[in-house]
Amino acid sequence: MRISKIFLAGLLVSLQQLAGAQTNTHLKLLHAVSHEPLASVSIAVNGKTVARTANNGVASLSLPAGLVLLHCSSVGFKDLDTSIQVPAKDTLLLTLTETAKQLEEVTIVASTRNNQRMENSPLKVEVLGREEMEEESAVKPGGIASILGDVSGVQIQQSSAVSGNANVRIQGLDGRYTQVLKDGMPLYDGFSGGFGILSIPPLDLKQVELIKGSASTLFGAGAIGGLVNIISRRPTDKQEAVVSLNQTTLKETNFNTYLSKKYKKIGYSFFGGYNFQKAVDVNHDGFSDVTDLHGLVLHPRFFYYPDSKTTVIAGYTGTFEKRDGGDMQVLSGKADAIHQFFEKNNIYRNSFELSAQRHLSGKKTLDLKSSLSTFNRHINNNEVDFTGRQINYYTELSLLLPYKENSFVAGLNVTGDQFKKITDNIPLGNFSNNTLGLFAQNTWNMQEKTSVEAGLRYDHQFTYGDFLLPRLAIFHRLSEHWATRAGIGFGYKTPNALAPQNTDYAIQTIQSLPAGIKAEKSIGYNAEINYKTTWGDDNELFINQAFFLTQLNQPIIAHVAGNNEVTFSNKEKPVITRGSDTYIRAVLRGWELYAGYTLTIAERTYLSADQFIPLTPKNRFAFTLVKDLSFIGMRFGIEGSHTGYQYREDYSKTPAYFFLAAMVEKKLGYHVSIVLNGENLLDYRQSKVEALYTGSIAQPIFKSLWAPIDGRVLNLSVKWRL
Repeated sequence: MRISKIFLAGLLVSLQQLAGAQTNTHLKLLHAVSHEPLASVSIAVNGKTVARTANNGVASLSLPAGLVLLHCSSVGFKDLDTSIQVPAKDTLLLTLTETAKQLEEVTIVASTRNNQRMENSPLKVEVLGREEMEEESAVKPGGIASILGDVSGVQIQQSSAVSGNANVRIQGLDGRYTQVLKDGMPLYDGFSGGFGILSIPPLDLKQVELIKGSASTLFGAGAIGGLVNIISRRPTDKQEAVVSLNQTTLKETNFNTYLSKKYKKIGYSFFGGYNFQKAVDVNHDGFSDVTDLHGLVLHPRFFYYPDSKTTVIAGYTGTFEKRDGGDMQVLSGKADAIHQFFEKNNIYRNSFELSAQRHLSGKKTLDLKSSLSTFNRHINNNEVDFTGRQINYYTELSLLLPYKENSFVAGLNVTGDQFKKITDNIPLGNFSNNTLGLFAQNTWNMQEKTSVEAGLRYDHQFTYGDFLLPRLAIFHRLSEHWATRAGIGFGYKTPNALAPQNTDYAIQTIQSLPAGIKAEKSIGYNAEINYKTTWGDDNELFINQAFFLTQLNQPIIAHVAGNNEVTFSNKEKPVITRGSDTYIRAVLRGWELYAGYTLTIAERTYLSADQFIPLTPKNRFAFTLVKDLSFIGMRFGIEGSHTGYQYREDYSKTPAYFFLAAMVEKKLGYHVSIVLNGENLLDYRQSKVEALYTGSIAQPIFKSLWAPIDGRVLNLSVKWRL
């Protein structure tokens, strides 16, 4: 009897221990569509969070045996409630489905090279995705300047009233400190930087990636203020064919077409676009405010897939433009002794690309890409008839090595440009820049919530010496809703007399660089905190608060003498820009709101007084409100921006102004959509505040531009998907 009691007691104790036993269970969370592993997914048991997935999508849980109820959640994905049977022999696979508006946000970004999700990258990359490109191709089909200007912290500065040229300024720095890439390769700098973003059609693009602040480790010199990487579309298994026609009230006509198809071993894409713009004198002062333009863009690409792991791309881009501006009477062929001023620009840009990508074992990737570009520009005005040419080349070999939950990328590249005068009638001499670069970057994904990224670049610049560019960035997820980033990076910019300026200088006035001029060097800091949440049926709120500071040492400054000669020299004290950038995105019951506020304090500390950088608004606020009425096939939106006062070169202040635009889209049968868009609906123009030029009609001196000059414009666009 005693033995039976002892046995029964032992059995009860064993059952109690068995019931309380915990079993180690492994879960792997995957994207429902791409099947990529999902990091930072919160996993709760009985309402209590017990684990979070690592960057490989795996989480280890200690669970009791039996049927266990799980709740899986991640910002931007629909919650998953499911049950699992414990113990499980193998790793259990679960999938999460994204909310509708998150598909583009998680696109793998090319600018980081390490295949990380954008929201978890230590280096902040903002993406204007396929949806934005589609919309912009109907609103502004000729170029991407307008959509870049909608991004908080980015300013599109029109630098010439005659030619319409413009450049991209980021965080208060001049446009020459923004590096513009096409599919990861530099093509737009120096002489060839002219009119670059004005002639890149959005219909041909998959997305545009922006990095604000120093980004020189992977892509080399020039990315002091930031980087714009323009990514071309690639063919898919489904045949694509799009034709669009656009007409504006400012006498502009655009015709664009895009075709692509991927087959088993080969594929192709083709873009062709023609832009026609008549010169318009909006303010009736006798000079064109909108340039007379004839432009043709051709972009065929051929894709070869020898196997499932290899892609080879060969492509060509041709851009041919004729831009005429100046005295309207001269443009109409009625020049006389008084009406003489004009400027004509004929541009021929031919670019060739060849790239290959090979996926190796263990998710390793080998990339080779190369480009060669020639840019010819014929400038003809009432003082000079000049033709110049710039040749750009770029070749890079890089290797991505993922290991465990981390990744390492390293590579080398050679890049250069050569400027040559075809006609020898300007004081600026021929010159060239050639650079050999080595770079390496490692990304550590630590403790499921933290990523640290360290990079180092060494450049040997054959004219200006050696440069070592370290960069360090960190991302930390504080909780399911809160995250933070911080980073520091070094950069440099080689001297170039033809680098974009806030105001275009006449080519015949630019002098050669003096002996002993030094490259500009920089150090940039950034920090930010994010809050993100979703609720209900696809409602979401995202808030980003960022801070930035860039110090540009040995800045190169242009000096205009009394005879209009433009010379350059270094200054001993730096240019410093600092400020904050607030961005809000909200989706509520189908309404989409995007709002941003940028505070910029940009100073030239080498001056004893009036240290501000001209034409740089201290305060700028912008918003976009969009509603998709899919049940009736319509979509409409409004956008507005308030630009605060700026300083002119003579230290006077400009007034603040408000810009308003609106659009409505109607989708019809047979894959046709029609867009009616209105820009600058309040018709605010700089010419309403002041005359755009001084001097005589024969020899006008145009003022720097701080506001629109083309006024209100409406456009009607028709797009047909064949």
